[in-house]
This record gives sequence, C-alpha cells and structure tokens, in this order.
Amino acid sequence: MSPSRPPARIAFQGELGAYSHLACLEVYPDLESCPCPSFDDAFAAVSDGRAALAMIPIENTLGGRVADIHHLLPHSSLHIVDEHYQAVHHCLLGIPGAVLEDLERVESHVQALAQCRAFLRRHGLRPVATADTAGAAREVAERGTRDCGALASRLAAEIYGLEPIAENVQDEAGNTTRFVVMSRERIVPECASGPVMTSILFQVRSVPAALYKALGGFATNGVNITKLESYIMDSSFTVAQFYAEFEGHPGSQPVRNALEELAFFTTSARVLGTYPAHSFRRHGAVALPAASF
Repeated sequence: MSPSRPPARIAFQGELGAYSHLACLEVYPDLESCPCPSFDDAFAAVSDGRAALAMIPIENTLGGRVADIHHLLPHSSLHIVDEHYQAVHHCLLGIPGAVLEDLERVESHVQALAQCRAFLRRHGLRPVATADTAGAAREVAERGTRDCGALASRLAAEIYGLEPIAENVQDEAGNTTRFVVMSRERIVPECASGPVMTSILFQVRSVPAALYKALGGFATNGVNITKLESYIMDSSFTVAQFYAEFEGHPGSQPVRNALEELAFFTTSARVLGTYPAHSFRRHGAVALPAASF
C-alpha cells in the first residue's frame, strides 16, 4: 500500500491574518492555510502529515534573522523546497469609525512596533507589545474601543472587521521578510531548470583554519556563498555548527567539487534543500508607497 499523501494544507506560525498567512495565500492560494501557535507546531504539522508544507520566516531586512528557526532546522527532518520574499506593509488598524485622533495606544508584535517607532512617536501613540500582529488585530476587534489600534496587515483588517486608519506606516521602505517552504519530501529542481539556491548545515573538524579550508573549494570553483552563520552547539562554547546558503545545484560540477572539498574538513554535512532562487534576488526590493492617513 502506498503511503497516504498529506492533505492540501500549508502550516504557518501565528494567527489568521499574520504576514506568514499572507505569504501562504500569495504563493499557494489553492492550499488551505493552517495557523499554528508556535514554530515547533508548524514543523510538527508537516512531519506528522497533517500539512503538506510549512511557510517559515527565516530573516527580515530590518529585524535580522529569526533565531528560533535556526535552532529548529538542525533537528528537523524536513527539507527546504522553495523560498519567498514578502513585502511587509504595516497598517494602523482600528474599529470601524475610529480615527487617528481617537487612539491612545497601539498594540502589535515588538518588531512591528520597532519598525513603526517614528510614526508612533510623531503621533503620540503608546506602543504595547503583544505576541503577534494578527493576534493584536483580533484583540482590538474583540475589545471594540476607539482608543486602541493595532499594527498589522490589511488581510488582518479584513478577517477581524477592522478598518485601516493609516497604511504603510513603517519607518523605512523595503521592509521585507524572507520565508523558506518546508516539506517532508525532498523536491529538487532539475539542474538546468534555472537559478537555484542550496542550503547546508555542517560542522568543521577541530584543526587550525578548518572553516577557511572547508570553504576554500567554493572560492576555487566559483560558487558564490550568500549566507554563512554559526551556532554554538554545547555548553562549553567549543562546538559550532554552520548554516550556509550558496548559488548552484549539487548536480553541477563546480558545486560537486566544492562539496567534496568541504567533506575533507567537516565532521558532518547535510544538504537541507535545493530550491528555485526567488526573483527578488535578481530584482531587489520595490520601494513601498508613502504612508497615507
């Protein structure tokens, strides 16, 4: 008997209306979006077969890397099969009829509040940190008072019956979150299908210049490493694990040569996934419109 296929669902961390939910709708509109209370739960939903995919934020242009994800990746059996760049348009939401002058405080995730700090200060609004943006929108809707607003997506406004009082209130243009799509099955594009990225985890041997030597093969074979991060693995701070992303397919000769040289200087190495490179990498950010209110 062949194993049952996972349901046509995509898991994400957060509540309905979160930016992760918005990313799911943009990339996989035909899949049912399934909210999960934590990243652990989103990973588990795919591992257990309750969802086919998971949309996982990995870094933000303003907030940096999402630390929880990099601690989960090494212990997960899931594979990265795609990536997505999501522009973050923060809206100031309130109950129907509320105007900017009614507001005294604004609730949202701490990063969203930080990304709109100048706007909030300019209008004398007190920031209140909550677990996530969509949850803040839901709570404002349930409370039903005119003195409290939420920073969240327009999708959250539609879901919870709120109205945008102001749009694009982030302090800097180009606020973008990068997501990776996780699957229980490894899905690798054809070597000649177009630009691809590869993500790997590895630990180096305890010898002088081990990291330099391990990565030397990428330089000599012309393979461009776009990300390299290290994570301490034990309480003695002596064992580090590295996460790297590079341009290229493991089936190509230059990448094959680079990985072979990497193996000489590592105690372990694992390919997390090879996936199509998002067009954002070629075209970059698109400037967001100015705030309107």
